[in-house]
Amino acid sequence: MEKDDIKKIIGSTLVESANLKMSIAEQCTEDIIGAAEMIAESLKDGNKVMLCGNGGSAADCQHIAGELVVRLTSERNRKALPAIALTTDTSVITACSNDFGYEYIFSRQVEAHGDEGDVLIGYSTSGNSQNVINAMEKAKEMKVKTIGLLGGEGGKAKGMSDIDIIIPSENVCRIQEGHFTIGHILCDLVEKLLFD
Repeated sequence: MEKDDIKKIIGSTLVESANLKMSIAEQCTEDIIGAAEMIAESLKDGNKVMLCGNGGSAADCQHIAGELVVRLTSERNRKALPAIALTTDTSVITACSNDFGYEYIFSRQVEAHGDEGDVLIGYSTSGNSQNVINAMEKAKEMKVKTIGLLGGEGGKAKGMSDIDIIIPSENVCRIQEGHFTIGHILCDLVEKLLFD
């Protein structure tokens, strides 16, 4: 592959990503505001945030849980906020997968850790991850509030959450980039709503 071809790939990828961010700003802003307000209100009332997702989305869950527990930036020194990534306990995940099935790895943890008024954030780029869908259903049963970070048309998960934030793209990489950015925006807004 020639260097000019590589440069074109890099340029077109960055332009596609930037254009999608503008589309997110146009199409998802109200949902992002609603999600930030929901999270802040829940935390203000003494509740917690739980996050679940697969693959790269699992990493997003851990990242955002870390931002909430620790802090987003050193510019804002504030108390820790309770957040749990349901993607990190390998003993629970493997035991549940073995005993009940992989599709229950998150719903079982919601049942164990969830309380009425908590918030569950479910990541699914396709909207069709059965373990995320099952977690959303369990959350609803328990009166846990729900936010779906989805992509494309929203898949089977569309409409299951109190708030859906659907990235307007079919490209999984771009959807994940959108979810990542939204995660940081949510953390920033939650900190501002609670501490500024």
